[in-house]
Amino acid sequence: MTIPLVVGVDGSNASLEAVEWAAAEAARHGVPLHLLHAAAGEQEASDVISAASARAGKRAPGVRLSSEVSHEDAASALVGHGRNAFALVLGDRGLGDLPGMLLGSVSLAVAARADCPVVVVRGTAEHRAARFGSVVVGVEDGEGSGTAVDFAFREAQVRHSRLEAVHAWSAPSGACTTPQASSWLLEAHRRPPAQVLDDALCRPAERYRDAEVCPRLIEKPARTALLEAASTADLLVVGARRRLGHPGLQLGLINHALLHHAPCPVAVVPQM
Repeated sequence: MTIPLVVGVDGSNASLEAVEWAAAEAARHGVPLHLLHAAAGEQEASDVISAASARAGKRAPGVRLSSEVSHEDAASALVGHGRNAFALVLGDRGLGDLPGMLLGSVSLAVAARADCPVVVVRGTAEHRAARFGSVVVGVEDGEGSGTAVDFAFREAQVRHSRLEAVHAWSAPSGACTTPQASSWLLEAHRRPPAQVLDDALCRPAERYRDAEVCPRLIEKPARTALLEAASTADLLVVGARRRLGHPGLQLGLINHALLHHAPCPVAVVPQM
């Protein structure tokens, strides 16, 4: 049985935009689409599911569609379904979020806790509709981006888009010698930026031979480099490391900034 792409719906405009994006994504990958709504009222739930189903059917008529109403809180319901999902897709804000919020509380909680990739659908209609033909992936100088790079290659290949692999770097101000520094971080500081990028791309490039890859070394802070690259991207992909001894992921300041400010949909991919 093919595991589904799961999209959270709550009746908000942002969630309906997420449904449209998810329907197109499910069609690209040939996977079912599952609509998940967390609510207490049955009539409200029926209306929300009906509107979302109509939106999905219009966007991708051939996609296998199912739906479910959960009585858990939204974040817990989505995280639970993420244990057996192709990916989770969410709008950037929900009905219960305060006006002016850049990212909804449920979206942030799910991105930080899910076991599968989480896509937060944000940005302009042009970015959401895949008009640029570009997928951007952030390549870290450590262990946090390996699975994200694989995910980005797969997305670029199914979309017939170019893959822009961005490694942002800056000249070190001093050696990293603290006892708390991990071995991979010490090793990363010994490697030239070009080698960091080459090492991250060589293996998935063999698997996804049809992907057009554009490696980019940018001497800027990662937040700035990735936001600039995302300005002409259909999807921005970043990795997230597991937190040792704690449930969930280590999103970090950069991922938080991207989830709040990116001009296109953002995929957060757990490092396996």
